[in-house]
Amino acid sequence: MFRKAAVTSVTNGSYLQGQANGKLPSMDSGQPAQEEKVVLKKKVTLLRGISIIIGTIIGAGIFISPKGILKNTGSVGMSLIVWTACGILSLFGALCYAELGTCIKKSGGHYTYILEAFGPLPAFVRVWVELLIIRPAATAVISLAFGRYILEPFFMQCEIPELAIKLITAVGITLVMVLNSTSVSWSARIQIFLTFCKLVAILIIIVPGVIQLIKGETRHFKNAFAGNDASVMGLPLAFYSGMYAYSGWFYLNFVTEEVENPEKNIPLAICISMIIVTVGYVLTNVAYFTTISAGELLLSKAVAVTFAERLMGNFSLAVPVFVALSCFGSMNGGIFAVSRMFFVASREGHLPEILSMIHVRKHTPLPAVIVLHPLTMIMLFNGDLYSLLNFLSFARWLFIGLVVAGLIYLRYKRPDMPRPFKVPLFIPALFSFTCLFMVALSLYSDPVNTGIGFAITLTGVPAYYLFIVWDKKPKWFRKLLGK
Repeated sequence: MFRKAAVTSVTNGSYLQGQANGKLPSMDSGQPAQEEKVVLKKKVTLLRGISIIIGTIIGAGIFISPKGILKNTGSVGMSLIVWTACGILSLFGALCYAELGTCIKKSGGHYTYILEAFGPLPAFVRVWVELLIIRPAATAVISLAFGRYILEPFFMQCEIPELAIKLITAVGITLVMVLNSTSVSWSARIQIFLTFCKLVAILIIIVPGVIQLIKGETRHFKNAFAGNDASVMGLPLAFYSGMYAYSGWFYLNFVTEEVENPEKNIPLAICISMIIVTVGYVLTNVAYFTTISAGELLLSKAVAVTFAERLMGNFSLAVPVFVALSCFGSMNGGIFAVSRMFFVASREGHLPEILSMIHVRKHTPLPAVIVLHPLTMIMLFNGDLYSLLNFLSFARWLFIGLVVAGLIYLRYKRPDMPRPFKVPLFIPALFSFTCLFMVALSLYSDPVNTGIGFAITLTGVPAYYLFIVWDKKPKWFRKLLGK
């Protein structure tokens, strides 16, 4: 069923694509068995790349509760400025990843770029935290939103039972895992469809909002900068919330080896996606304020539902369904992308060997996909998910900042590396500084939760020496690791 994926590194920073070699029986008994290469196929076109980025960025947040930014900025005008600034800053980060994706043509995203720039230890710590905590918890959280909103139309008059939410969530997680294990093409096609649903959902909000503006409903924009003054701590926290809402622009870099013509399609997909998402997010928030005041938005549990109930009547029942589809798209895009990180880390010898195997007929990294299923289920039914995400939210920006700093380092370390797409140096400098500033701010503003997250991240250091560096492992221990 599986073939092992072997990789060969080359000195200029680029890599040969992971492949599996195995002798298959010849149909002609007089001929020797021939070599067959089993590889991840290049099935990610420009449209599919755009759908991966947009479909992963746009989750439940923009529909449910964009009040974090409003709360920390203190005014309607300042919140819209922060939404715009976070979109531009995210575009800067995405452009940095576009350069890395075109000069290091290997899947794996953060892990691969940290490995290239700073070596195996920080790269192992990154994939260690992602596998054990971040990805299972993040998948469980977005899946719970899917479960809640897919059941919302059936429980309009009463509270949805928590057990029902978790059971339908478990079904959704399993469906996503099966889909990504079965076919790359079908995963990509469904992602395109779900991305279309997300954009339709945003248009359902934007178009009535524009009509309201044409009718002169601008009272909530008068004195747009009046209100509570934003505190020195509030503005950075507002940016933190905004950057979280835009996170997902880096996922196409996790599947670089499967992108057709990556030198052209990766930068194009990133730029097109970020422009669409930024414009969509800002206009959606403008639409909210045509109907809902700042005070009402802060009190609403689901802003899109409140907006739809006021303007659309019975059609507002469709909004929870669109939110559920949006969450399902984020689940699908996240699993599709992050499984490639585990695949590449296993190929480099940093995770058990089985995770670098490819299904011989379906050409999917099946073990790297299904390894997340039991971990996610444990998080779903037993874990304090939101606490885990609070502990480790800083880790994402720490490593993303490290990756972009690595781009600057590689400019000097490997000046002759081919760079089909190159960004001005001030862009990675500004972006990496912003990421590291947000990390330092979280250490200052919430030292307990951030300190716990930092301690969990540091467990990757002894794990690296135990599992990777230690040569004299007992035979049973080596067998357990697949070595």
